[in-house]
Amino acid sequence: MTERRIDGIGVTPLSGVGTVVWYSPDAELDDPPEPDSVDTEAETARFEDARTTAREELKAERERTAERVGEDEAAVFDAHVQFLDDPQITDGVSDRIEGGLPAEHAVSETFAEFIEQFEGMEGRMAERADDLRDVRDRLVRVLSGGERVNLGDLPEGSVVLAERLTPSDTAQLDPSKVAGFVTVAGGRTSHAAIFARSLALPAVVGVGDELHEVEDGTDVVVNGTDGVVTFDPDEETREAAAGGDDADIRDEPVSTADGTEIEVAANVGTRKDLGPATERGADGIGLYRTEFLFLDRESPPDEEEQYEAYVEALDAFPEGRVVVRTLDVGGDKPIDYLDLPEEENPFLGERGIRRSLGPDSDLFETQLRALLRAAGSENGEGLAVMLPLVATVEEVRAARETMDEVAADLDDEGVEYARPEFGVMVETPAAAFVADELVEHVEFFSIGTNDLAQYVMAAERGNERVSELGDYRQPAVLRAIRATVEATEGTDAWVGMCGEMAGDPDLTTLLLGLGLDELSMSAVTVPQVKEAVTETTLSDARALAEDALEAGTKDEVQRVLTNNIQQ
Repeated sequence: MTERRIDGIGVTPLSGVGTVVWYSPDAELDDPPEPDSVDTEAETARFEDARTTAREELKAERERTAERVGEDEAAVFDAHVQFLDDPQITDGVSDRIEGGLPAEHAVSETFAEFIEQFEGMEGRMAERADDLRDVRDRLVRVLSGGERVNLGDLPEGSVVLAERLTPSDTAQLDPSKVAGFVTVAGGRTSHAAIFARSLALPAVVGVGDELHEVEDGTDVVVNGTDGVVTFDPDEETREAAAGGDDADIRDEPVSTADGTEIEVAANVGTRKDLGPATERGADGIGLYRTEFLFLDRESPPDEEEQYEAYVEALDAFPEGRVVVRTLDVGGDKPIDYLDLPEEENPFLGERGIRRSLGPDSDLFETQLRALLRAAGSENGEGLAVMLPLVATVEEVRAARETMDEVAADLDDEGVEYARPEFGVMVETPAAAFVADELVEHVEFFSIGTNDLAQYVMAAERGNERVSELGDYRQPAVLRAIRATVEATEGTDAWVGMCGEMAGDPDLTTLLLGLGLDELSMSAVTVPQVKEAVTETTLSDARALAEDALEAGTKDEVQRVLTNNIQQ
């Protein structure tokens, strides 16, 4: 049989070979009964009960996703809760119930209206319609008593084909069984695409209706680099896919074409992330999210448990650097046993270093004890510690003083330890504005572009209605990055980046031009970023950065980047 190819949008730099398994969510609802036969009070109560159930499911799903995929990816479920409570949606459902529709039909019609609105927009906003579908399908399933299809229990070697995959769908996929997925709809910034990168799943989206002509059981190759899906592949295509990614995995550090070494590290959240990070050639860990040690348990980890986790990470990269972020909770990262306060705007409230220097000071001291001890272990020389959500010099001084006190206690006890590198995350405009003051107290900065974009643009990253504003290609975000780098000029401090922006190979030249010394990302894109580094000269990178910094709009920034790629 002759192989057949369909083009789409590749969203992961990986290829997979497998067998087609079509995924089709529950069938559409039957026609509603006559309005006069509907008990509106009973249907309203059913809707409220369904919202409660959906909210509980989303909380559990968020926790599972944070552990399996990542905290940033799990934040999408916070947006889903917002949709459950959005008065435009709840009022729309209530009005339709009062008009004589059963709750599930009222939900379906109301969400259809808003889905259509989102699909009429452009870019990332159009892709957010999948979030609405996800919430709608969850409510309809609860109301109709349907069972959810378990995508985590597919046969090994499955390639999932679907009209689209919602965040809840994609979060279920098991990379050890699923060889990839392909969807009719979707884009590079859809949540399905983001999850695919975090899970290291080959994926191609947006291939169009031609995909419906493919039958279950068909052999398929998914090329997530080129965005090509090949059905009934010949042996040459299979071998090419089995041969690995287009970018070679480089286990050694890389340098720009004109000889400047750039550190390319991986972000990790749990111990299971260490293997993929080493396998993909990461030079070290640029962001160790320690909050995962504290999640899904009834009490915090003790000093010994934390010490062992940090040493394990250091041993995985005996020649590299391991940057550990101290406990970062609050905002979109709740932990039940910490009794976090109910805040009207938790993203602007008590989170990150604010809690470590306040109500969680005991936990902070225990964590610092474990970190200082880990720095004194066999491979501890590479340990670096950074503080999350810093906004003032006083916070850094206070944290330093706490570390001094912990070190003094260890001295008194005769416990072996060492001083790790000390730095802060630049996530707030305040940190970028006073970076020239902060640099006197630290050895490095690590720019967290996900939160930095959110705070610079005053656009909550979990709120899909303002996602375009929160794009890290906004001129104001680029200028905040540049201001941070400029503050280190003439000092020994280095500057890294650990947000999603760092893992986009198309932005590597820009970031090097802005002056970054280190880039940290999901392990899956490490080879591609390393390759991009080797193809870049700093002179060209700086020229590109200057052009981007002169741009007045995000679209102008994107044109600068596109022209650079096409040259």
